[in-house]
Amino acid sequence: MIPRIHQQGSNTLGLLHYLYGRGTHEEHTDPHLVASFDNMAPDPGRDPSATKKDLQHLLDQPLALLGPGQRPDKHVWHCSVRAAPDDPILGDEQWAEIARRMVAATGIDPGDGAGCRWAAVRHADDHIHIIATLIREDGRRPDHHRSGKRAQAEARLIEKELGLHQVAPGDGTAAKRPTSAEQHKAERQGRERSAREELRETVRRAVAGATNEKEFFDRLAAGGVLIRQRVAPSGDVLGYKVALPKDRNKDGEPVFYAGSTLAPDLSLPRIRERWALPAEAAALADGSGPEQPALPSVTGPAFARRRATAATWQALLLIDHGDDGTAAAQIAAAGEILDALAKTSTAHTRAELREAAFAFERASRSHIKAVRGHDRALRQAARDLVHSGPALGCGEDGATTAMLIDMAFFLASAAANWHAKKHHSQQAAAAQQAAEHLRAAYQAAAAESMALLRQRGHRLTPRVRQRQAGLLQQVLPELAEQVLAEGGWPALAATLDDARRAGHDPAALLSEAARRRELDSAGSISDVLVWRLRRSAHLPALPESPHDALARRNRRTPSPAPTTPAVASAVNDSSRWR
Repeated sequence: MIPRIHQQGSNTLGLLHYLYGRGTHEEHTDPHLVASFDNMAPDPGRDPSATKKDLQHLLDQPLALLGPGQRPDKHVWHCSVRAAPDDPILGDEQWAEIARRMVAATGIDPGDGAGCRWAAVRHADDHIHIIATLIREDGRRPDHHRSGKRAQAEARLIEKELGLHQVAPGDGTAAKRPTSAEQHKAERQGRERSAREELRETVRRAVAGATNEKEFFDRLAAGGVLIRQRVAPSGDVLGYKVALPKDRNKDGEPVFYAGSTLAPDLSLPRIRERWALPAEAAALADGSGPEQPALPSVTGPAFARRRATAATWQALLLIDHGDDGTAAAQIAAAGEILDALAKTSTAHTRAELREAAFAFERASRSHIKAVRGHDRALRQAARDLVHSGPALGCGEDGATTAMLIDMAFFLASAAANWHAKKHHSQQAAAAQQAAEHLRAAYQAAAAESMALLRQRGHRLTPRVRQRQAGLLQQVLPELAEQVLAEGGWPALAATLDDARRAGHDPAALLSEAARRRELDSAGSISDVLVWRLRRSAHLPALPESPHDALARRNRRTPSPAPTTPAVASAVNDSSRWR
């Protein structure tokens, strides 16, 4: 159940015309009164002799008690209360009781016999509107401070008592929901989401990995939105607003939204916090700290995804073992990874990755302040993803995409667990929802590469397969039976064999891969171990197919060294910075 306190107004009759009217899209059906302050108010919806003017006159009578200059400019209080989509249809008597509890909880009519006059109108199955005059019967103003939070608290109690869908309590850090008018406008224009939601997504993608204001505003412009900057006399940019080119008001002018109204962390001052460096990083930047080796340049989408996978792995450890500020920063930066991944994804994973980023947005903020600067590795990884450009859905690009999505799933799950421990119910639910979308995206991204790995596993000799099964039972005896029964076991056997051939100790790699992170939430343990092993052993994400290997062997070139091993060596060398 969602109560919403609307902006105060000054036209009681105008609001009554809307509540008893047909609605913007004629969606209002059977408008009628379900409750009022004295249970005797006229009902223009079902009483032919009653008019909206009669109801307005009754509600506004306390204003006559005020002397000259005492009447408030905005005296109309408006609250809507909406049931969840999966809630049963409530009767008028139930809605009447809900209305009485809401006006009592918010201080509009606390039950002292001198509260404000109010009326509750129902014009749909799933919600009511409460209208009130903000002057009490004794001429005083009501105590309705923080009425929104008080209404939410009462709604949680009502949900439990009536057995309704229980909405996770918020903490005031959620982005503003689109209004009904914005949603209806999007429907009329054939848009999947409201302008507010589309702009929020566009701004978040522009922020992902950006390192300064110029880059941020350049990305916004490239995203096709209209930008209006607020500039001080000194020339400094104080803030910004954005609009969709085709989203216009009744006068034909663009409808602009300030960054802070899209989400609390999208105001320009909050965005600038992302570019701050911790003390040790600042020392490196001004040359006063010890010199560090530069990271290798990104050479393409596959390399960017390998680097992002490594940064995501480190973020997992910091969420699990770091302090609250550091963990909050990693979770916030994880949102940038998902935004960048969705922006550079191919068609077969784009929808799920976009939904994952959209859901995780709510998980990226809480009242625990993120210590910015310590999220530098993740933000750099997001930047690499954006600058490396769109990835192909096949080959090494596709395989490293699957590797990164697999790791991102565990990152979202870790964020959900962290929020749950902090009792951040909404954020935990959002992170878990994002994890489910990532699981679906992984299935699409990994299909080709896992099929090829499974084929290679089936081609191993019986002796090699038996050796790898024995190794699994020796290192992971509690998981061996489950893994051997999974469809991905041949791919894991092939990967263990690849690691051995590359000079690694498969037992040590397998033990480390299983020890460093829980596997209970994995849809396929063998899949997870495949990607962890291939990452830690610097193996190509997608091994060479028999067809490609044969073509390479048959190729006759004057070069003194074959091409493919050199490329593989370059990939392995470039990954060792991790």
